[in-house]
Amino acid sequence: MSEEFQSPSVSSSARLDDIMEDSTREGAEKAAAAADSPPLKPGAGDAPVFPPTTPPPVPAPRTFEPADSYGGSSDESPPPLPARSRPEPDSTSVPAAPSEMARTRPESMVVDLIYWRDIKKTGLVFGASLFLLLSMTIFSIVSVIAYLGLAVLSVTISFRIYRGILQAVQKSDDGHPFKACLEKDVAVSDELVHKYSDIGLGHVNHVITELRRLFLVQDLVDSLKFSVLMWLLTYVGALFNGLTLLIIALVAVFSIPVVYERHQAQIDHYLGIVSKQIRDVTAKIRAKVPGLRKKTE
Repeated sequence: MSEEFQSPSVSSSARLDDIMEDSTREGAEKAAAAADSPPLKPGAGDAPVFPPTTPPPVPAPRTFEPADSYGGSSDESPPPLPARSRPEPDSTSVPAAPSEMARTRPESMVVDLIYWRDIKKTGLVFGASLFLLLSMTIFSIVSVIAYLGLAVLSVTISFRIYRGILQAVQKSDDGHPFKACLEKDVAVSDELVHKYSDIGLGHVNHVITELRRLFLVQDLVDSLKFSVLMWLLTYVGALFNGLTLLIIALVAVFSIPVVYERHQAQIDHYLGIVSKQIRDVTAKIRAKVPGLRKKTE
């Protein structure tokens, strides 16, 4: 009885010992494997434990005023920047069209001549014009034109023969001595002709209209002034002829603008005084003489 009762306990204790040995062996193997393996990265195994953090304080909502009421303080947001517009091309850097250059070039040349911008060029034009007018006072216009033509031809023909002989001696082939001048375009454009013809036609029509108004006595005072001017011109014609008047006009054109440019303030002052006196005298005459008042339209 005792042997049969003890046999199950002995077998069970032996079994428990086996189980404990197996578990101890497995634990030792796992510890050895854990010691040999590299440390695990966060996320590869168990999740790492972070220290508790406090959330940042939530700022209070800010209220923005419209851009019109922005006063420049630091608490307010600045107004939106204006949209950047595309810079427009500078008109001064764009070259002028050929037609515009053709329209402005003659006027600028005349102004430069009158105001002596280029002394050599103005002196040449003024001297040649004055010499031509003085020659016409001595000779007839036909003789002056003929002599001028002969003088120019004698110079050009002599130079042409001289260059031909020089080229034959040096055995060079330079070509015509006036080749550059012959190839230059000297034709007058249709646009220029139409422009100045229209300007001249406008002036002619204006003169015709004024003469009709003066001769038909549309305004009595203006007609009397014109009659006084014609009376003074009779004395001028008795003292000077047409060529003398042209010479005086030429000298005035090349001298008065320069003098006026240098002494503009003084000349304007005295001209204003003279014009005021003339207006006052004319107003007194109109007020005293009946029938001289202008009719109000």
